Amino acid sequence: MRKKVSWLIVTAFITVAAITYTFYIDKLTVTASESALFNQGWHINFSTPLKEEALGSNDLYVTDRNGKKMTADISLGNAGKTLYVKGLVPGSYELHVKKNAVNSKSIKLLPIDKIKFTIYETIESVASAKELKAYFERVKSMQRTDVMVTQGSELSNEDSLASAKSGGDHSTTNNQVEGVDEADSVKTDGNYIYTVMGNNKVTITDIRDPKKIRKASEIKMEEEFYPSQLFLHDDMLIVFGEKYEPYNNEMNTDEARISRPMNGMTTVRMYNVKNPKMPKIIREIGAEGYLNGARKTGNMLYFVTNVQPNFWIMNEIDGDVLRPRVYDSIEGADSELIDYKDIAILPGAMEPTYSIITAIDLLVPAEGKVVTKGYLGASEQLYMSEDNLYLTATIYETNASTSKKMIWNPGTSNSELFKFTLNKTNVTFQNSATLKGHLLNQFSMDEHNGYFRVVTTEGNMWDDKNPSKNHLFILDENLNTTGSIEGLAKGERIYSARFMGDKAYMVTFRETDPLFVIDVANPTAPKVLGELKIPGFSNYLHPLDDNHLIGFGYETVAEKNPQGGEPLILTMGMKISLFDITDFNNPKEKDTEIIGGRGTYSPVQYDHKALFQHKERNLYGFPVSIYDEIGKDHNIDFKSSGALVYEITPEHGIVLKGDLLKAKSRGEQYGDWEGEIQRMLYSKDILYTVSMKEIKNYSLDTYAPIGNLQID
Repeated sequence: MRKKVSWLIVTAFITVAAITYTFYIDKLTVTASESALFNQGWHINFSTPLKEEALGSNDLYVTDRNGKKMTADISLGNAGKTLYVKGLVPGSYELHVKKNAVNSKSIKLLPIDKIKFTIYETIESVASAKELKAYFERVKSMQRTDVMVTQGSELSNEDSLASAKSGGDHSTTNNQVEGVDEADSVKTDGNYIYTVMGNNKVTITDIRDPKKIRKASEIKMEEEFYPSQLFLHDDMLIVFGEKYEPYNNEMNTDEARISRPMNGMTTVRMYNVKNPKMPKIIREIGAEGYLNGARKTGNMLYFVTNVQPNFWIMNEIDGDVLRPRVYDSIEGADSELIDYKDIAILPGAMEPTYSIITAIDLLVPAEGKVVTKGYLGASEQLYMSEDNLYLTATIYETNASTSKKMIWNPGTSNSELFKFTLNKTNVTFQNSATLKGHLLNQFSMDEHNGYFRVVTTEGNMWDDKNPSKNHLFILDENLNTTGSIEGLAKGERIYSARFMGDKAYMVTFRETDPLFVIDVANPTAPKVLGELKIPGFSNYLHPLDDNHLIGFGYETVAEKNPQGGEPLILTMGMKISLFDITDFNNPKEKDTEIIGGRGTYSPVQYDHKALFQHKERNLYGFPVSIYDEIGKDHNIDFKSSGALVYEITPEHGIVLKGDLLKAKSRGEQYGDWEGEIQRMLYSKDILYTVSMKEIKNYSLDTYAPIGNLQID
């Protein structure tokens, strides 16, 4: 099952659809979807392994809907805990697993029969309210899939060298894929800066005269709308935000609060800013749920939201609570339920969450076509090229407990990958695949020459019996694996990754930072060319040129563990590394820069859009807060905050050019959050810094301050 896990809320008394909890030794756990595509096959996971010799026997077989035993390609993986079924034509089937097929003497197992599943040729729309409700009933029943295997128990069958080129006369967003723009909190066209900084308004600043920057206008939002992200498209400003709908007036108040308790809707507002002093609203479009990601390519805008309806009360009230709502201002003032024909179930889906994909034609924004489709199946990471959209979801699997004590056992996790083809507003599900391990972020994925490359981490670093390991997979256009490298850096996990053409770069970490250089030119035979081990690690890798890579992360030190065993690894100051990868077999750390001490951090370490770059000047900058360690108890002390700008070249390495740090005031223990720099950009030869409170500008030649504007 899949679910994004929040470590802020952990309780042994609540079980969600994505995670199975195992508490007792006499309990068997199973996770499986009721559907799969015929070209991918179906699989089911058991907490206790099955016997290899059971394959093809009367203890383990598949029948069709009439009870006829089928000839199918049945195999085991994951040390016998995952059963794969392939070679079946579209139709309904039942899996039979008898007690002799289970490899466990500690479990007294009665026959497990009629685990139903369906093979489809392609995903199909949900036909009716009845069918949609049946899906959520199945999901609801799977919120606890532990099976007490005692007398009378049975298993339930309900179960790119792409970074945005900042050439030209003004900054652009640091995008992952060339030609695919990403939303950000700050955008500029070189004449105006557009900002949204969490204060319920969008500020447009006139920077045409750097000595007299001034506020051109503000777009104030109502209390129910919280703007967060922006795009610029010709003379149009696109504002993304979360809008909370009022209670449905057609219901009585109590019923409305149960069925639609202040649901958030990701909303897109389009403004004509041909005259930035007088922005005019053009159109408003929304899709229920929180924003997963947004991309713009050419005249097309795509965004994905995730929403979980209130399915747990679907039998308690009247009204449709299972379908997401969508909104388009040219269709009327009220939101509407998405049509059944626009809802489909993704293969392998086992959770009560929608991934909603909206495509907007921006060519004629006031009346352009908008298509929204809801896919049952959660999504986490998002990657988009100009032709395809990829979503991933984590599948959590549990193992049988080895203790009778109540414990929280998240088990291991794999990933489901979904591919959608893009043809303007026609977004079509193309295929899916299951990958071992989980993905770190969007940079774990890349599309190149028709192939999709991805890196994952399988297992947990702290599991000494089954240590974590890292994999690289290459998939063809149908998401069939053509080549892979598995089992890299055991006991470590991926901290950053970057694909650059025919090469992949991956940083793993536990005690030292291995940078792997991987040749992915041959999609059937990728191979590790070189490996560099150094102290510290990089959270973000950025291409400098074809032969050099910049790493942003942390320096680390190892201290003796007073409890014995492995040393304690402590993060210290922020670290910039310049990697020379000219000799792929022998990568080198050509230069380093350590900033501050323990506690120092920068947004660029977790948000690539916080990186400032000026290609012509070879400049790279970022906001930063400086801390340092005091005493022997690892206490940290705030020193300063602001931004730093470096010239980074293969010839001269990492050279500090602009120090825009402001020392702390007397008695100040932490930085002023509202005053901390969030973004940096340039227009012509002027550098601008943006915080929630103000915009400042500096000369790019001397870094001398020029002026500032209060925007709070």
